[in-house]
Amino acid sequence: MVDIARITELVEPEATALGFDLVRVIVFGKSEVGDEEVTLQIMAERPDTGQLVIEDCAALSRRVSDVMDACEEAGEDLIEEAYRLEVSSPGIDRPLTREKDFTTWAGHEARIALKNPVAVDSGANRRAVQGDLIGIDGDIVTLNDKKSGMVTFPLSDIHSAKLVLTDRLIAATRPLDTAGADEILEEQED
Repeated sequence: MVDIARITELVEPEATALGFDLVRVIVFGKSEVGDEEVTLQIMAERPDTGQLVIEDCAALSRRVSDVMDACEEAGEDLIEEAYRLEVSSPGIDRPLTREKDFTTWAGHEARIALKNPVAVDSGANRRAVQGDLIGIDGDIVTLNDKKSGMVTFPLSDIHSAKLVLTDRLIAATRPLDTAGADEILEEQED
């Protein structure tokens, strides 16, 4: 079994040292023959832009690889099977993983899967909701679900959450790093 908390404990200082905020650490995939390979996915962002450029990903990847290799050499196998390391920016339709994400992205549409069903206005119970994120108060998240209206649930009941790509989200997102864009040459067709 993979200890995500231990991996996060090792990765977070490396991200912080580079000036990044750690967004998520997950391991997915199967190592059995014929199935997909195991992947250790690290998502991080620059706090001022909410993105990582390719050079940032490469720098964090090198640091994480060094830490994972050092642990393995010391006899601590954090992931027993062979795995692929993937370092990336969370992207525009990012996962919501931290308490601050539910404040920062309030007013945007989110899709949330819950561990426990939540009661909705119709009297039914649902494990999946989607609508405008209202925010978080203490540890209670409020969402205006498209089908059921206002629903609330504890942050700890969230299995997964991510923003939905909408025109409103695109308009509100900071532009990508455009460094070097003026060096792009366009070819004209004859």
